[in-house]
Amino acid sequence: MRRLRYYGPAVAIFVGVLAVWEIAVRAFGIQQFLLPRPSAIAAAFTEHFDELVTVGGNTLVEAVGGLLIGGVAALAVALATARWTAASRALLPFAIAANSVPIIAFAPIMNNWFGVLNPLSKMMVVAVLVFFPIMINTLRGLTLVDRSSLELMRSYAATELAVFTKVRIPNALPYVFTALKVSATLSLIGAIVAEYFGGARSVLGQFIITEAAFFRFANAWAAIVVASAVSIAFFLIIVAIERVAIPWHASSRSAESS
Repeated sequence: MRRLRYYGPAVAIFVGVLAVWEIAVRAFGIQQFLLPRPSAIAAAFTEHFDELVTVGGNTLVEAVGGLLIGGVAALAVALATARWTAASRALLPFAIAANSVPIIAFAPIMNNWFGVLNPLSKMMVVAVLVFFPIMINTLRGLTLVDRSSLELMRSYAATELAVFTKVRIPNALPYVFTALKVSATLSLIGAIVAEYFGGARSVLGQFIITEAAFFRFANAWAAIVVASAVSIAFFLIIVAIERVAIPWHASSRSAESS
């Protein structure tokens, strides 16, 4: 009953929006190329279900691969930046510069480096897109540590390695998972944008472009629905991992109580 009260309003709003959408399109005679009916999108989704699952899975592989590459690089830079002052001065400007790279201009360069049909070209675009949010959040978690905790570790004559593993890294984990949840959505966006600049036919970006070019807009909207569903699923997977990895954190306890 508690879960019903928690999720009920969201489900009711979702169903209401779909109903208003369907009625408005029919009542005002809105053309399909402007906004297809939800029923037409559902029919297209059912008709092309197998193909949509395939293209969605391929794009998800690119997003996950890019998130892993960018995440590992961001964690390494954040750890080095928090540990050594010289590394902070050397690496932080490059991290800020990576955040200012325009993805639209960067995607063709990656296609040229790794090949248009190579999924790695899309992964690298995603890696650049998610690098800065993960790096800056991890760095904040490593440096914004309670001073009393550090003083307690010094009173025990703990080494810098012990302070890092016992205090700084546990303190940074909630920040890391917050960044990962944000990056889960960004990774799908980055992968689809990169696919617009060329790639295999069996990916979401190319599927949307092709279907829209042939005026099959209901199919294109069905692919957008798949992209949204994949993004939400990716987000929920990271939330589940967060609950297992840091059950002691307040966010995990509040999620369980709800």
